[in-house]
Amino acid sequence: MTEITVAGETFNILVEGDETKPVLMISNPLGVNLRLWDRQAPAFLEHFRVLRYDSRGHGASVADEGPYSIAGLAQDALAILDALDIERAHWLGLSKGGMVGQWLLAHARERMGRAVLANTAAQIPSPDLWNERIQAARDSGLDALAEGVAERWFTKRFRETEPEAVENVLEMLRQTPLQGYTAAAAAIRDADQREIIRTITNPVLVIVGRHDPSTPPGLGALVASSIEGAQLATLEASHISNIEDAENFTKTVIDFLTASDVPAQEAPPRRRAPAKKAAAKKAAAKKAPVKKAAAQKAPVKKAAVKKAATKKASAKKTPAKKASARKAPAKKTPVKKAAAKKAVSKKIPAKKAAAKKSVAKTTTSRRTIAKKAAPKKAARRTKR
Repeated sequence: MTEITVAGETFNILVEGDETKPVLMISNPLGVNLRLWDRQAPAFLEHFRVLRYDSRGHGASVADEGPYSIAGLAQDALAILDALDIERAHWLGLSKGGMVGQWLLAHARERMGRAVLANTAAQIPSPDLWNERIQAARDSGLDALAEGVAERWFTKRFRETEPEAVENVLEMLRQTPLQGYTAAAAAIRDADQREIIRTITNPVLVIVGRHDPSTPPGLGALVASSIEGAQLATLEASHISNIEDAENFTKTVIDFLTASDVPAQEAPPRRRAPAKKAAAKKAAAKKAPVKKAAAQKAPVKKAAVKKAATKKASAKKTPAKKASARKAPAKKTPVKKAAAKKAVSKKIPAKKAAAKKSVAKTTTSRRTIAKKAAPKKAARRTKR
């Protein structure tokens, strides 16, 4: 551990690991110090240069009376990075440390890489509750708060099966300067970052404990839903999830922080693009035959329609023409024929009538002659 002076104030830090690796800065909850991360440190060091620090009012760092604010605590973190000449770092914060991380992501995003916000909230209700805790700490000291804190921070099962781990954390609480604890508690009481976190663009993982009464899962889920692209992981633990479910906590954090980057201009999106292209081709392959078939059938249908239309038109038009052709003569020819017949009836029948009359007269005269001739013939036969 090393003490560094920032703006005339002392901060206790611990920097470990290969200087060529990415920096991971870790911030502690209310009432504990950087030793809270001892169980994660070996695994983290395989991937990162790890920077832990006691936040203001905790451990061996400055513990002035305050008042503290989340913004002020975040400025302390930036000052430490500047003092160590670290331009950019990943962030891991639990509870209060997660609230500090939210401020940094919203106001100093260029200094942050990826961030893990564990067992935290954008606002932890209610002011009255925090005022009661602050007053209880002032009245009875932090020793008196330890039992109640243990019940909120760990499940009953864990307290019974891992009493030593629980006691180690409670001992950190007892060693925390009273004025540091109460000033930091007031900073949490006054914080409301529900709107500002909507501007966060860094990759974020939010971890919640399924059995956490201090920052219930719903509050963590609200943080995750407010940050575009944020991931949410749930562990079977209470508030201090890095202790109660250490193995899963460590793995979840490392998996997130070491996952391949996927900026828009890099190769991964180009890998996804073919997938989309393939999907598009697949979709096109499925749809194309239909369209092609439709395109191939369309002319047939069109031709059939045209053919049918032609036949239908012929059926309708030809008879119409024939009918008109037939009707035309029927209308015109009959008129002409009727006129002709009428003309004939006027002219020809007159001649025929005259002829008939002439024939009739001739026939009559012949019959008359025949009758007259008949007695003569009979008389001749008699004489003979």
